[in-house]
Amino acid sequence: MSADLEFENLVKLYYGDLYRFGLSLTGSEADAADLTQETFYIWANKGHQLQKAASVKAWLFTTLHREFLKTCRRRNRFSNESIDEGAEDLPNVPSDCAERVDSRTLLRILGEIAEDFRAPLVLYYMEDLSYKEIADVLALPLGTVQSRIARAKIQLLRRLSETNLPLEQAK
Repeated sequence: MSADLEFENLVKLYYGDLYRFGLSLTGSEADAADLTQETFYIWANKGHQLQKAASVKAWLFTTLHREFLKTCRRRNRFSNESIDEGAEDLPNVPSDCAERVDSRTLLRILGEIAEDFRAPLVLYYMEDLSYKEIADVLALPLGTVQSRIARAKIQLLRRLSETNLPLEQAK
């Protein structure tokens, strides 16, 4: 019974963070929920192998990311269609666009950034992981993580400046 409570507490503690990470990777609520569920399924079967209890969060994020990559590889192998649904040219917007962006628009724009750059950016800003933790989760050198975050920020700012955001409605 205590193992069940332990698992339930783990789910309560990390489900939201893992779901948000999955959503930022997939851009789909259903796919994010599936990735999160699969991550906890893997934990239920293999989590006992983890040596350090302090590494649980990194292990879960690493597992979710690996499952996402596995899904992408499977899609590429069995489908000739591009994962990206096609981008459209969007007009320039005023300089205050970052103040007016909503979460749905931000997730859409994040989805347009290449996954190699998106994952470190999301883990850093949305999941509050350190560069070292991100390097561990993504199995990358620390310098590569820093470089990818810097490049991802540039891509994000460029896309935000190209996106036509709605004006705030008068109150």
